[in-house]
Order: sequence, then C-alpha cells, then structure tokens
Amino acid sequence: MNAPDRYERFVVPEGTKKVSYERDTKIINAASFIIEREDHTIGNILRMQLHRDPNTLFAGYKLPHPLQYKIIVRIHTASQSSPMQAYNQAINDLDKELEHLKKVFQAEKIRIENISL
Repeated sequence: MNAPDRYERFVVPEGTKKVSYERDTKIINAASFIIEREDHTIGNILRMQLHRDPNTLFAGYKLPHPLQYKIIVRIHTASQSSPMQAYNQAINDLDKELEHLKKVFQAEKIRIENISL
C-alpha cells in the first residue's frame, strides 16, 4: 500500500523544527507559524486562544493536505503587539489552563476514590 508509515504522523524528522516562523512581507504584524506533526486538535485550540487576545486581529489555521502532517497558523496583530508575542502568550495561557484542568481532574479523581472506599 502507498500509505506512509503510522509513526510519520507523530515523529518530527531529524533536522526539522517543530515550529517555524515566517513573517508576512505584505502585511504589517502578520506571520505564519508552521507546526509540524500536528492536526486540527492543536490548530483549533490555538486559534481559539488567540481569539481571546484583544491585540489579535486575525487568527486562523489550515491543514494543507491530509498526508502532510503539519498545520499552518496565521496571526495578524494590532500595532502594539507582534505575532510572535501573541503566539507565545497563547501557548503560555494554554499551558496554565491545561495545568489547572489536570489539577482539578486529579482532585476529583481522589475525591471519587475516597467515596468508593
């Protein structure tokens, strides 16, 4: 069969960056981030987090092709911010949010286990 090996969906090839940055030469404060080995899950979460930032004018992503295991995230920000700042802030905010979710989940799990005993 012509399908690529399954591990190629997840393992970043040697010499390839996980995230690469390309500044837009036509629009001020716009850039694209190419994120290797990710799909709609990360793309949509990141897009929604970027929309929460008041300095973000546009945030979107696309999956170029189902057999190309990468997403392209486009960010356009207001003049007081840069796409790199918006991207980094969104990643940091998501990290904090997921850490909080993990703590709440673990606390609830412990509470349920104590009730079961």
